[in-house]
Amino acid sequence: MSFLKQLSPLSPKDDVLSGLTVALALVPEAVAFALVAQVDPLLGLYAAFIIGLVTSVFGGRPGMISGATGAIAVVLVSLVAQHGVEYLFAAVVLMGILQIIFGAFQLGKFIRLVPYSVFLGFVNGLALVIFLAQMKQFQIKDADGVYQWIQGTPLIIMLVLVVATMAIIQYLPKLTKAVPSTLVAIVALSVAVYLFNLDTRTVGDISSVAGDLPKFHIPSVPFTLETLWIVLPYAIIMALVGLIESLLTLNLVDALTETRGQANRESMAQGLANFVTGLFGGMGGCAMVGQSIININSGGSGRLSGITAALALLAIILLGAPLIEQIPVAVLIGVMFMVVIGTFKWSSLRLFGRVPHLDLIITGIVMIVTVFADLAVAVILGVILSALVFAWEHAKKIRVQKFTNDGGNTVYELIGPIFFASIHNFQELFQPNEDAQDVIIDFKRSRVADHSALEAIDQLAERFEKAGKRLHLVHLSPECRLLLNKAGDLVEVNVVEDPVYAVAAGLTSKEIDAYAMRSKKSGAASH
Repeated sequence: MSFLKQLSPLSPKDDVLSGLTVALALVPEAVAFALVAQVDPLLGLYAAFIIGLVTSVFGGRPGMISGATGAIAVVLVSLVAQHGVEYLFAAVVLMGILQIIFGAFQLGKFIRLVPYSVFLGFVNGLALVIFLAQMKQFQIKDADGVYQWIQGTPLIIMLVLVVATMAIIQYLPKLTKAVPSTLVAIVALSVAVYLFNLDTRTVGDISSVAGDLPKFHIPSVPFTLETLWIVLPYAIIMALVGLIESLLTLNLVDALTETRGQANRESMAQGLANFVTGLFGGMGGCAMVGQSIININSGGSGRLSGITAALALLAIILLGAPLIEQIPVAVLIGVMFMVVIGTFKWSSLRLFGRVPHLDLIITGIVMIVTVFADLAVAVILGVILSALVFAWEHAKKIRVQKFTNDGGNTVYELIGPIFFASIHNFQELFQPNEDAQDVIIDFKRSRVADHSALEAIDQLAERFEKAGKRLHLVHLSPECRLLLNKAGDLVEVNVVEDPVYAVAAGLTSKEIDAYAMRSKKSGAASH
């Protein structure tokens, strides 16, 4: 009983029912994402089962659902097309190893560095990628093996089924939420196609989804450096994409449940899940935003909900394959179009004129790179651009208040941070030749942020030395004083009033304390 309580702290009944609902919703998406990756639908179902089970048991966010996802599927397309499915398995195994390392080194906290503008671009780009992937389903090979757009009656039938699927998913919840609208759309339209003998492709026309239990399978690839260089780029991209989407989903579930997940534990669980999936014939995956929200809204908050969903999905694989093969491809396209609509942040279109233009530009760049390159590169590029924009904006905020004190000395009261982007503006604030013989720079309202700033201060001391002026720096940190030692007698440091705060790496506390003591003695002597 205590074990069950650990799996479901609130309500085992709600977790089980919610897990069953999620399992039914997982089937069409797992199949659809496998088709996006151009692999056997069974690979998507196996990935959904294994990843869902492993992350539910070992993950850091109870209630979050993981499985085969579009974010991973779109990365796999070119690898499968160029090298085959066995290289896919090898890439997924390596992806899992990289994610385990990421979690072991506790790097999950760095997801906090992703700005919201980058998140918007990432989500909107992902929606566009999924949408564009569906366009391939409107093509078919001719006798010469060339892809041609579907035309005539088959196209009309597909479009009608797509629209009908989207309409049921959109409007059925307004009438009843007793059953998942996605499931109703799939069942109703599959039955309609069968009864009216409509000429349209089904999942069975593409591939069989009948399967047994996943079997252990070491990827059949040469274990050489050449193979490593082939799969490593894909593995890195999938690892980053999977972790980014998983940790962003974790934050979303945290907000919905008002609880706190464990990012590093989730990273390791995602890695273990993908490592196992690659060895059992799955396509890889990560956390799923849509299914996680369905689970939370259906009352699933414990690990039992995810475990139930995974086991129910396995039962469908073993017993329900003949039914799954009757699902029309057009219905799955409709399901994916609704995923696109639900994924795309339409509110971002109303941000023009309400947020800084540079943030909107970053969102657009991330979205474009996501579509034409990949998700990981897009997010990393977005974070770098956001950091540069932040640095540029703060670099312009440094200024001084200049006045002459009662003793006739020139005083510069520095305001704003000094760091790599602001050092040019910092140097332009001072005119040594126009100042009194003794110049005081007060750092009370400023902070020295990096080594570039320390070097800039040292260069400023040299400028005053060449001008024949005595420079006095007050409210400067011990680290700055240590690195400015070469200014010698020209620099006076007010030790008594100096705050202690760290600004530079590589200095030990003993070194700082020793220099502070020497500075106090020399300061007392100078007074």
